Amino acid sequence: MQQPLAIKLRPTKLDEVFGQQHLIGENMLLRRCVNQQHLFSMIFFGPPGSGKTTLALAIANELNLPYRLFSAVTGNKKDLVEIFEYARLSNGLIVIIDEIHRLNKDKQDLLLPHIETGLITVIGATTSNPYFAINPAVRSRCHLLEVKPLSIDDVEKAIDFALNSEKGYNGTITIDENAKKLIAYHSNGDLRYAYNLIEICAMGCFDNQIDIELVKKYSSMANMHYDHDEDGHYDAVSAFQKSIRGSDVNAALFYLSRLAMANDLDSIERRLLVIAYEDIGLANPAACARTVNALDAARRIGFPEALIPLSVAVIDLTLSPKSRSATDSVHSAYAVAEKSPYAVPNYLRLNPVGLAEEDKYDYDAYHNFHKIQYLPDELKDMEFYIPNAASSYEKNLAENYKELKKYYRTNKLKTLK
Repeated sequence: MQQPLAIKLRPTKLDEVFGQQHLIGENMLLRRCVNQQHLFSMIFFGPPGSGKTTLALAIANELNLPYRLFSAVTGNKKDLVEIFEYARLSNGLIVIIDEIHRLNKDKQDLLLPHIETGLITVIGATTSNPYFAINPAVRSRCHLLEVKPLSIDDVEKAIDFALNSEKGYNGTITIDENAKKLIAYHSNGDLRYAYNLIEICAMGCFDNQIDIELVKKYSSMANMHYDHDEDGHYDAVSAFQKSIRGSDVNAALFYLSRLAMANDLDSIERRLLVIAYEDIGLANPAACARTVNALDAARRIGFPEALIPLSVAVIDLTLSPKSRSATDSVHSAYAVAEKSPYAVPNYLRLNPVGLAEEDKYDYDAYHNFHKIQYLPDELKDMEFYIPNAASSYEKNLAENYKELKKYYRTNKLKTLK
């Protein structure tokens, strides 16, 4: 069986890895791990083709430690048990887990105690955001390290290596500078994509020369998992939220499409939920519920059809009235609570016997208002909520709030002792 070029060229030591200088550069963390012969469980997260598994294999090779590969998607409990037995015989083992965010609970239950005891050292790899996709029990036992998409310069160097290395084409294939730049640009930081494109161009070229027309023939559009610079993906996420916040429906749909081309439902889901409650909020609370329903439908359908319910939610949120009053008010309250843990008044504290007679609520009273002071003495006159009366819904809340404040002023509040 003939191996793909990306496998043939896979580095066996850190000095052969392209990019990731924030991890493997001089005095950086992974370099120090190798130099000091010390390893800990970690999870590499980053886009496809950025070198997560490659880094794991290079570390294991440089440390001269035994390792086993395990896929969280296809591996089963029997495979894990066999790995643990091998680890006991080898007095420790590196377990490289691909798609670690897909580990189900049964596999985690088997894995976690052996990470705790140090019988195995896990190096996980995931393309998802580990702060949301990785189970907290796994995440708390591993250090999280970001593997960034390669720069255009890194990809160009890797292409030269592929064409000149004995493991690659050993100088038998040449490439035009413009063709090399186009491959690097189209790869968008995904080295596997670049190697696959080099491989097909090498098969289809004449006179062992890869030119720009050949690259255009086999790569009509850029790899859209991430943009051409390292922050491009996150820029698109930011632009997506700001376009909805700014009520530009056409821009919002464009950036939604960009994220959908990368199959990044996780980012879309998180952004839409934040937008719904942060930027629209009390101006149109029904839109928040509709967004949750649309996201549920998108998850059930999957791409490409998921774009249909997502577009409904995006248009709804973009053209909806906006209000940040809830967000701003809770941030104000949080800032005060963070400064000092003001004591809860005694008469509001938990009574193990039940509510005191004077603290029972009269549900027939105006707005269920009970004439006692709820805030601590130090904060009794503070107001965190500032209504935004621009929308019809919050205008009603603002009117109610106004009436309540008037009621507060005309009725003396009790501070029960």
